[in-house]
Amino acid sequence: MAMSGVQYKMKQRIVRKFKKAGAISMEKAVTIEEAKLDEQEQYWLDYFAGSFLGQIKKTKQHLYYI
Repeated sequence: MAMSGVQYKMKQRIVRKFKKAGAISMEKAVTIEEAKLDEQEQYWLDYFAGSFLGQIKKTKQHLYYI
C-alpha cells in the first residue's frame, strides 16, 4: 500500500517526535503527552500505530514507541 504525500509527511513528523522523546523501544515507550503530539498528529496516530508492520508500536498501557 502506497502512502500519499500527506500521510508520509505526517508519519515522519510523528516518528521524529517519538525519537526526540526517546521512545525507541518498548521499555522506553511514552505517552502522547510526553511525545508532545499536537491534535492533528494524535488523530493520525491510531492509523499508523495500527497498520501491519508499522514503524510505530502501541503497548497495552497506551504507550507508544518506534
